[in-house]
Amino acid sequence: MEKVQQYPVCGFVPPYILSAIADSAIAKSDHVGENSRTACKHTLEHGVSYATQRHELCARTQQTLVAEEATLPGTVQRKIYSCNGTENLPGSLVRSEGQVRIKDRQVNNVYDGFKITHDFFSKIFGRNSLDGRGLPLIGSVHFNLSSTPEGYNNAFWDGEAKQMVFGDGDHISFDFLTDSLDVIAHELSHGFVQFSSPLEYEVQSGALNESCADVFGSMVEQWHMHQSVDDADWILGQTLFPVAFTGSALRTFKAGKAYTNDPVFGTDPQPKHMDNLYKESGDNGGVHINSGIPNHAFYLAAKSLGGYSWEKAGKVWFKTMISGKIKPNCDFKTFAKATVDIAEEEFADASVQNAIRDAWVKVGVL
Repeated sequence: MEKVQQYPVCGFVPPYILSAIADSAIAKSDHVGENSRTACKHTLEHGVSYATQRHELCARTQQTLVAEEATLPGTVQRKIYSCNGTENLPGSLVRSEGQVRIKDRQVNNVYDGFKITHDFFSKIFGRNSLDGRGLPLIGSVHFNLSSTPEGYNNAFWDGEAKQMVFGDGDHISFDFLTDSLDVIAHELSHGFVQFSSPLEYEVQSGALNESCADVFGSMVEQWHMHQSVDDADWILGQTLFPVAFTGSALRTFKAGKAYTNDPVFGTDPQPKHMDNLYKESGDNGGVHINSGIPNHAFYLAAKSLGGYSWEKAGKVWFKTMISGKIKPNCDFKTFAKATVDIAEEEFADASVQNAIRDAWVKVGVL
Protein backbone atom coordinates (compact mmCIF):
# COMPACT_ATOMS: atom_id res chain seq x y z
CA MET A 1 0.00 0.00 0.00
CA GLU A 2 1.30 3.44 -0.90
CA LYS A 3 2.30 5.53 2.09
CA VAL A 4 0.01 8.49 2.64
CA GLN A 5 1.89 11.76 3.06
CA GLN A 6 1.14 13.34 6.42
CA TYR A 7 1.93 16.99 6.97
CA PRO A 8 2.76 18.47 10.36
CA VAL A 9 0.97 21.04 12.43
CA CYS A 10 3.63 23.72 12.93
CA GLY A 11 3.08 26.08 15.86
CA PHE A 12 4.89 29.37 16.37
CA VAL A 13 5.16 29.24 20.17
CA PRO A 14 7.43 26.31 21.12
CA PRO A 15 6.17 23.65 23.54
CA TYR A 16 8.97 24.41 26.01
CA ILE A 17 7.61 27.96 26.40
CA LEU A 18 4.06 26.74 26.97
CA SER A 19 5.34 24.11 29.41
CA ALA A 20 7.24 26.70 31.41
CA ILE A 21 4.11 28.75 31.95
CA ALA A 22 1.91 25.73 32.59
CA ASP A 23 4.23 24.51 35.34
CA SER A 24 2.40 24.77 38.66
CA ALA A 25 5.35 26.23 40.55
CA ILE A 26 5.70 29.07 38.08
CA ALA A 27 1.95 29.61 38.03
CA LYS A 28 2.03 30.50 41.71
CA SER A 29 4.55 33.27 41.11
CA ASP A 30 3.71 36.94 40.77
CA HIS A 31 4.39 36.83 37.04
CA VAL A 32 1.81 34.35 35.76
CA GLY A 33 -1.63 33.58 37.20
CA GLU A 34 -3.81 30.51 37.16
CA ASN A 35 -5.76 31.59 34.06
CA SER A 36 -2.60 31.86 32.00
CA ARG A 37 -1.32 28.56 33.35
CA THR A 38 -4.56 26.86 32.30
CA ALA A 39 -4.52 28.47 28.87
CA CYS A 40 -0.94 27.33 28.20
CA LYS A 41 -1.60 23.84 29.53
CA HIS A 42 -4.59 23.35 27.25
CA THR A 43 -2.85 24.96 24.28
CA LEU A 44 0.05 22.55 24.75
CA GLU A 45 -2.26 19.53 25.02
CA HIS A 46 -4.20 20.64 21.97
CA GLY A 47 -1.04 20.78 19.88
CA VAL A 48 -0.54 17.06 20.49
CA SER A 49 -4.15 15.93 20.13
CA TYR A 50 -4.87 18.03 17.05
CA ALA A 51 -1.92 16.50 15.23
CA THR A 52 -3.40 13.02 15.68
CA GLN A 53 -6.98 14.00 14.87
CA ARG A 54 -6.45 16.34 11.93
CA HIS A 55 -7.25 13.71 9.24
CA GLU A 56 -10.88 13.75 10.37
CA LEU A 57 -10.84 17.51 10.89
CA CYS A 58 -9.29 18.05 7.49
CA ALA A 59 -12.04 16.04 5.82
CA ARG A 60 -14.53 18.62 7.09
CA THR A 61 -12.31 21.60 6.36
CA GLN A 62 -11.39 20.57 2.84
CA GLN A 63 -15.04 20.46 1.81
CA THR A 64 -14.91 24.23 2.19
CA LEU A 65 -11.34 24.97 1.17
CA VAL A 66 -10.12 22.56 -1.49
CA ALA A 67 -12.55 23.76 -4.16
CA GLU A 68 -10.88 27.18 -4.28
CA GLU A 69 -9.38 27.91 -7.68
CA ALA A 70 -5.69 28.64 -8.08
CA THR A 71 -4.79 32.24 -8.79
CA LEU A 72 -2.91 33.71 -11.72
CA PRO A 73 0.78 34.56 -11.19
CA GLY A 74 1.21 37.82 -9.30
CA THR A 75 -2.31 37.81 -7.86
CA VAL A 76 -3.45 36.71 -4.43
CA GLN A 77 -6.65 35.02 -3.30
CA ARG A 78 -7.42 35.42 0.42
CA LYS A 79 -10.24 34.14 2.59
CA ILE A 80 -10.33 34.96 6.29
CA TYR A 81 -12.65 33.07 8.62
CA SER A 82 -13.59 33.64 12.25
CA CYS A 83 -13.98 30.75 14.67
CA ASN A 84 -15.76 33.16 17.03
CA GLY A 85 -14.00 31.79 20.09
CA THR A 86 -14.60 28.13 19.21
CA GLU A 87 -12.48 25.31 17.79
CA ASN A 88 -14.78 24.80 14.79
CA LEU A 89 -12.63 25.15 11.67
CA PRO A 90 -12.55 26.92 9.36
CA GLY A 91 -15.30 29.01 10.98
CA SER A 92 -17.48 31.67 9.37
CA LEU A 93 -16.19 33.49 6.30
CA VAL A 94 -15.81 37.16 7.26
CA ARG A 95 -13.58 38.69 4.58
CA SER A 96 -12.77 37.57 1.05
CA GLU A 97 -10.37 38.88 -1.56
CA GLY A 98 -11.11 42.47 -2.53
CA GLN A 99 -13.56 43.18 0.27
CA VAL A 100 -13.13 46.27 2.43
CA ARG A 101 -11.78 46.28 5.96
CA ILE A 102 -14.14 45.24 8.73
CA LYS A 103 -14.38 46.10 12.43
CA ASP A 104 -12.07 43.30 13.49
CA ARG A 105 -8.37 44.11 13.77
CA GLN A 106 -7.36 40.46 13.83
CA VAL A 107 -9.14 39.73 10.56
CA ASN A 108 -7.60 42.79 8.90
CA ASN A 109 -4.12 42.01 10.21
CA VAL A 110 -4.19 38.52 8.74
CA TYR A 111 -5.66 39.77 5.47
CA ASP A 112 -2.87 42.35 5.17
CA GLY A 113 -0.13 39.99 6.38
CA PHE A 114 -1.12 37.39 3.81
CA LYS A 115 -0.78 39.95 1.00
CA ILE A 116 2.61 41.15 2.23
CA THR A 117 3.93 37.60 2.44
CA HIS A 118 2.46 36.64 -0.93
CA ASP A 119 3.95 39.71 -2.58
CA PHE A 120 7.37 39.02 -1.11
CA PHE A 121 7.51 35.54 -2.63
CA SER A 122 6.01 36.79 -5.89
CA LYS A 123 8.01 39.97 -6.42
CA ILE A 124 11.34 38.81 -5.01
CA PHE A 125 11.44 35.17 -6.07
CA GLY A 126 8.78 34.94 -8.78
CA ARG A 127 6.85 32.33 -6.78
CA ASN A 128 3.12 32.03 -7.48
CA SER A 129 1.89 31.69 -3.89
CA LEU A 130 3.23 29.11 -1.44
CA ASP A 131 2.99 26.15 -3.78
CA GLY A 132 4.12 27.93 -6.93
CA ARG A 133 0.71 27.19 -8.47
CA GLY A 134 -1.48 29.93 -7.02
CA LEU A 135 -2.61 28.34 -3.77
CA PRO A 136 -5.31 30.49 -2.10
CA LEU A 137 -4.29 31.77 1.33
CA ILE A 138 -6.75 30.72 4.03
CA GLY A 139 -6.72 31.87 7.64
CA SER A 140 -8.95 31.35 10.65
CA VAL A 141 -8.82 33.82 13.55
CA HIS A 142 -10.32 33.83 17.06
CA PHE A 143 -9.64 30.12 17.44
CA ASN A 144 -10.17 28.88 20.98
CA LEU A 145 -10.79 25.65 22.86
CA SER A 146 -14.07 24.92 24.59
CA SER A 147 -12.02 23.89 27.63
CA THR A 148 -10.05 27.14 27.70
CA PRO A 149 -12.09 30.35 27.79
CA GLU A 150 -8.92 32.21 28.80
CA GLY A 151 -7.53 32.18 25.25
CA TYR A 152 -5.53 30.01 22.84
CA ASN A 153 -1.82 30.82 23.09
CA ASN A 154 -0.53 29.89 19.66
CA ALA A 155 -0.82 30.19 15.90
CA PHE A 156 -0.17 27.27 13.59
CA TRP A 157 0.08 26.13 10.00
CA ASP A 158 -2.03 23.03 9.32
CA GLY A 159 -0.31 21.31 6.42
CA GLU A 160 -3.16 18.97 5.63
CA ALA A 161 -5.87 21.63 5.58
CA LYS A 162 -3.43 24.04 3.89
CA GLN A 163 -4.45 26.89 6.12
CA MET A 164 -3.36 29.00 9.06
CA VAL A 165 -5.07 29.19 12.44
CA PHE A 166 -4.64 32.00 15.00
CA GLY A 167 -5.50 32.11 18.67
CA ASP A 168 -6.08 35.41 20.46
CA GLY A 169 -3.74 34.73 23.39
CA ASP A 170 -4.74 34.99 27.03
CA HIS A 171 -3.52 38.64 27.21
CA ILE A 172 -1.35 37.80 30.21
CA SER A 173 1.42 35.63 28.80
CA PHE A 174 0.57 36.20 25.13
CA ASP A 175 -1.22 38.94 23.26
CA PHE A 176 -2.99 38.69 19.90
CA LEU A 177 -0.81 36.56 17.65
CA THR A 178 -2.15 38.29 14.55
CA ASP A 179 -0.52 41.57 15.61
CA SER A 180 2.90 40.24 14.55
CA LEU A 181 3.77 40.16 10.86
CA ASP A 182 6.68 37.84 11.63
CA VAL A 183 4.25 35.30 13.12
CA ILE A 184 2.02 35.42 10.03
CA ALA A 185 4.95 35.25 7.62
CA HIS A 186 6.68 32.50 9.62
CA GLU A 187 3.64 30.25 9.58
CA LEU A 188 2.91 30.85 5.90
CA SER A 189 6.55 30.01 5.20
CA HIS A 190 5.89 26.56 6.63
CA GLY A 191 3.53 26.26 3.69
CA PHE A 192 6.33 27.19 1.30
CA VAL A 193 8.54 24.55 2.93
CA GLN A 194 5.78 21.96 2.58
CA PHE A 195 5.37 22.58 -1.15
CA SER A 196 9.05 23.01 -2.04
CA SER A 197 11.01 20.58 0.15
CA PRO A 198 8.67 18.96 2.71
CA LEU A 199 11.11 18.48 5.57
CA GLU A 200 10.06 15.90 8.15
CA TYR A 201 9.09 17.57 11.41
CA GLU A 202 11.60 15.95 13.74
CA VAL A 203 15.26 16.23 14.77
CA GLN A 204 17.52 18.05 12.28
CA SER A 205 15.12 18.01 9.33
CA GLY A 206 12.43 19.44 11.60
CA ALA A 207 14.83 22.09 12.87
CA LEU A 208 15.55 23.01 9.25
CA ASN A 209 11.79 23.25 8.68
CA GLU A 210 11.48 25.67 11.59
CA SER A 211 14.61 27.55 10.58
CA CYS A 212 13.41 28.08 7.01
CA ALA A 213 10.12 29.42 8.37
CA ASP A 214 12.11 31.78 10.59
CA VAL A 215 14.42 32.80 7.74
CA PHE A 216 11.69 33.55 5.21
CA GLY A 217 9.42 35.05 7.85
CA SER A 218 12.19 37.41 8.91
CA MET A 219 12.93 38.35 5.31
CA VAL A 220 9.27 39.16 4.71
CA GLU A 221 9.29 41.60 7.62
CA GLN A 222 12.62 43.13 6.57
CA TRP A 223 11.37 43.54 3.00
CA HIS A 224 8.14 45.15 4.18
CA MET A 225 10.09 47.53 6.43
CA HIS A 226 12.72 48.25 3.73
CA GLN A 227 15.44 47.13 6.13
CA SER A 228 18.97 46.20 5.18
CA VAL A 229 20.80 43.46 7.06
CA ASP A 230 22.28 46.19 9.26
CA ASP A 231 18.93 47.88 9.93
CA ALA A 232 17.06 44.69 10.87
CA ASP A 233 16.75 43.62 14.51
CA TRP A 234 16.95 39.88 13.63
CA ILE A 235 14.53 38.86 16.37
CA LEU A 236 11.16 37.09 16.26
CA GLY A 237 8.06 37.31 18.42
CA GLN A 238 8.95 40.56 20.16
CA THR A 239 5.34 41.80 20.30
CA LEU A 240 3.66 38.70 21.71
CA PHE A 241 4.17 39.24 25.42
CA PRO A 242 2.01 41.85 27.20
CA VAL A 243 3.01 41.21 30.82
CA ALA A 244 4.93 38.15 31.87
CA PHE A 245 7.98 38.18 29.61
CA THR A 246 11.05 40.30 30.37
CA GLY A 247 13.26 39.28 27.44
CA SER A 248 13.60 41.02 24.09
CA ALA A 249 11.91 38.39 21.93
CA LEU A 250 11.10 34.71 21.56
CA ARG A 251 14.06 33.97 19.28
CA THR A 252 17.12 35.77 17.93
CA PHE A 253 19.28 35.08 14.89
CA LYS A 254 22.25 36.77 16.49
CA ALA A 255 24.87 35.22 18.75
CA GLY A 256 23.80 34.86 22.35
CA LYS A 257 20.35 34.42 23.82
CA ALA A 258 16.99 36.08 23.21
CA TYR A 259 16.42 36.04 26.98
CA THR A 260 18.42 35.05 30.03
CA ASN A 261 17.24 34.16 33.54
CA ASP A 262 13.68 35.24 32.82
CA PRO A 263 11.52 34.59 35.92
CA VAL A 264 9.03 32.60 33.83
CA PHE A 265 10.90 31.17 30.85
CA GLY A 266 14.40 30.82 32.24
CA THR A 267 17.08 31.10 29.55
CA ASP A 268 16.63 30.76 25.80
CA PRO A 269 17.63 27.14 24.96
CA GLN A 270 18.55 27.76 21.32
CA PRO A 271 22.17 26.87 20.48
CA LYS A 272 24.17 28.73 17.86
CA HIS A 273 26.83 26.04 17.37
CA MET A 274 26.83 22.27 16.87
CA ASP A 275 28.81 21.86 20.08
CA ASN A 276 25.61 22.72 21.95
CA LEU A 277 23.18 20.69 19.84
CA TYR A 278 20.07 19.61 21.78
CA LYS A 279 19.92 15.79 21.72
CA GLU A 280 16.87 15.01 23.84
CA SER A 281 13.42 13.90 22.62
CA GLY A 282 11.40 16.95 23.64
CA ASP A 283 9.99 19.30 21.01
CA ASN A 284 10.14 16.53 18.38
CA GLY A 285 13.87 16.27 18.93
CA GLY A 286 14.39 19.99 19.34
CA VAL A 287 12.84 21.41 16.18
CA HIS A 288 12.30 24.84 17.76
CA ILE A 289 15.58 24.61 19.68
CA ASN A 290 18.21 23.43 17.20
CA SER A 291 16.77 25.72 14.53
CA GLY A 292 18.96 28.32 16.20
CA ILE A 293 22.01 26.82 14.47
CA PRO A 294 20.90 27.21 10.81
CA ASN A 295 19.25 30.51 11.77
CA HIS A 296 22.58 31.85 12.97
CA ALA A 297 24.31 30.54 9.85
CA PHE A 298 21.87 32.47 7.66
CA TYR A 299 22.38 35.59 9.76
CA LEU A 300 26.18 35.34 9.49
CA ALA A 301 26.00 34.84 5.73
CA ALA A 302 23.56 37.71 5.22
CA LYS A 303 25.57 40.09 7.40
CA SER A 304 28.78 39.17 5.62
CA LEU A 305 27.23 39.81 2.21
CA GLY A 306 25.53 43.06 3.25
CA GLY A 307 22.72 44.87 1.49
CA TYR A 308 19.31 43.24 1.69
CA SER A 309 19.03 39.71 3.04
CA TRP A 310 16.90 38.45 0.15
CA GLU A 311 19.30 39.58 -2.58
CA LYS A 312 22.01 36.98 -2.03
CA ALA A 313 21.71 34.79 1.06
CA GLY A 314 17.92 34.69 0.77
CA LYS A 315 18.07 33.88 -2.93
CA VAL A 316 20.41 30.98 -2.18
CA TRP A 317 18.10 29.62 0.53
CA PHE A 318 15.09 29.93 -1.79
CA LYS A 319 16.83 28.27 -4.73
CA THR A 320 18.04 25.51 -2.42
CA MET A 321 14.51 24.80 -1.23
CA ILE A 322 13.16 24.47 -4.79
CA SER A 323 16.22 22.65 -6.16
CA GLY A 324 15.00 19.11 -5.52
CA LYS A 325 18.20 18.41 -3.59
CA ILE A 326 16.59 18.59 -0.14
CA LYS A 327 15.13 15.26 0.95
CA PRO A 328 12.50 14.97 3.71
CA ASN A 329 15.05 13.68 6.25
CA CYS A 330 17.77 16.17 5.29
CA ASP A 331 20.28 16.99 8.03
CA PHE A 332 22.18 20.22 8.66
CA LYS A 333 25.34 19.18 6.81
CA THR A 334 23.47 18.09 3.68
CA PHE A 335 21.48 21.32 3.65
CA ALA A 336 24.62 23.39 4.19
CA LYS A 337 26.46 21.71 1.32
CA ALA A 338 23.46 22.28 -0.92
CA THR A 339 23.43 26.02 -0.15
CA VAL A 340 27.13 26.26 -0.97
CA ASP A 341 26.58 24.45 -4.28
CA ILE A 342 23.58 26.62 -5.16
CA ALA A 343 25.55 29.77 -4.36
CA GLU A 344 28.18 28.71 -6.88
CA GLU A 345 25.50 28.02 -9.50
CA GLU A 346 23.62 31.29 -8.97
CA PHE A 347 26.46 33.78 -8.48
CA ALA A 348 29.60 34.18 -10.57
CA ASP A 349 31.09 36.15 -7.69
CA ALA A 350 32.84 33.61 -5.46
CA SER A 351 32.37 35.86 -2.44
CA VAL A 352 28.76 34.66 -2.08
CA GLN A 353 29.75 31.02 -1.98
CA ASN A 354 32.61 31.79 0.40
CA ALA A 355 30.39 33.79 2.77
CA ILE A 356 27.84 31.00 2.96
CA ARG A 357 30.46 28.31 3.46
CA ASP A 358 32.17 30.37 6.16
CA ALA A 359 28.86 30.87 7.96
CA TRP A 360 28.25 27.13 8.17
CA VAL A 361 31.82 26.59 9.34
CA LYS A 362 31.38 29.14 12.11
CA VAL A 363 28.35 27.29 13.50
CA GLY A 364 30.17 23.96 13.34
CA VAL A 365 28.11 22.34 10.58
CA LEU A 366 30.88 22.24 7.95
